[in-house]
Amino acid sequence: MAPLSKAGTALAELRDDLCGEVLAPGDPGYDDARTVFNAMVDRRPAVIARCESEADVVTAVRFARELDLKIAVRGGGHSVAGDGLGDGALVVDLRRMNEVTVHPAAGAVRVGGGALMGDLDRACAPYAVATTGGRVSTTGVGGLVLGGGSGWLDRAFGLSVDNLLGVDLVTADGETLTATAEDRPELFWALHGGGGNFGVATSLTLRTHPLPAFAVALLLYPPGAGPEVARVYRDVLEAAPPEAGGELIFMTGPPAPFVPPELVGTPLCGALVTFAGTEEELRKVAAPLLALAHPAELVTALHYADFQCMLDDPPGLRNHWSAEYLTGAPDELLDVFCARAASTPTQHVLFPLSGAVADGPTGYPVPYREAPWAVHPFAVWEDPADDARCRQWVKDVRADVQPWSTGAVYLNFTGDEGPERVAAGLGAANLRRLAEVKARYDPDNVFRFNHNIKPA
Repeated sequence: MAPLSKAGTALAELRDDLCGEVLAPGDPGYDDARTVFNAMVDRRPAVIARCESEADVVTAVRFARELDLKIAVRGGGHSVAGDGLGDGALVVDLRRMNEVTVHPAAGAVRVGGGALMGDLDRACAPYAVATTGGRVSTTGVGGLVLGGGSGWLDRAFGLSVDNLLGVDLVTADGETLTATAEDRPELFWALHGGGGNFGVATSLTLRTHPLPAFAVALLLYPPGAGPEVARVYRDVLEAAPPEAGGELIFMTGPPAPFVPPELVGTPLCGALVTFAGTEEELRKVAAPLLALAHPAELVTALHYADFQCMLDDPPGLRNHWSAEYLTGAPDELLDVFCARAASTPTQHVLFPLSGAVADGPTGYPVPYREAPWAVHPFAVWEDPADDARCRQWVKDVRADVQPWSTGAVYLNFTGDEGPERVAAGLGAANLRRLAEVKARYDPDNVFRFNHNIKPA
């Protein structure tokens, strides 16, 4: 850390040089700017640079290097680990860099590093195109894509990162570059799953796909029907075309118009089927689920961007998640999954992969691609007194399904679970190569607030 006099002078210069706002402890707005989605995260950065352009990012990175500050990068702030913040760090806050430009003739979209999925989906909607995004609208696009990117459309269009065409990056030395399959291909390879280890992604270019219609069915059943519903759901999705996706979810009845008042706030088993097509096509796929007795349903065609907002989880709550990717979903696994639902703090999720996920490009550090199913324990609660119970529930879910685990994991679904889980999320065979790329572009590990790759 630089002497205080030098730090004060440098901070004053940063305030003058940055087009965006600069916040330090004690400044009005500082506490709001360091608030992230997960209320369990309470960190105090040394400086928050609310960048408005790539030039601002360069200025902020060079400031941090001059003062020997580590750098956290905030896009959507949706990381369960709170990786967009770091105690005593400089935060490059990209939220003002949220522009999205669709290029329909090229089948591509250029996305600012601070854009949310809602920004991307809304921009694509007038052109009846989309690309694989997260399962809520509030996820940051950059972190989602560079971490792999799983969502409702991945069985049809592949993982988010399968659609990555290029990344504009500010490196640890404050230089700008572009990585594509042709230009810096080794860095481009590492960005397929390696997350924010290599620099600040100021913009990404993604492939888009036609999406003229979209439909969804959410069917709610008594929780005691879970084992039967789970078996039918598995059979339906394994036989379905790749346009179908969704999840089996144990949840609390939401206060929605289609939910009878007596079910609001009660435990339920939900079968969600999404479809990149028409409602008529969806109903054919979901017919066996529709045939099971259920007290509530929502089956409708709607815009994909509107659906992305329907399941947004509210900010300001305490979150702890994880995942296990599975070799399959046999009856024994489904029974174990359903049995654990009785103690769920909020959401207990099982979802299908396969389709374009399994058929996607090989060779990238995406080791979970071949898993046909995944379980995603998703604990959300309010009272800090419940922290230990909810964390333990997530661990218990993971332990339950170990006999069927592939050992691989999607890191965006995990917090800080140690270096072994980072290896599981990137593939042990890829670690040396990733470390060599890290050493070239960030030899001092300045970008360490992430699922960190140590430089070789």
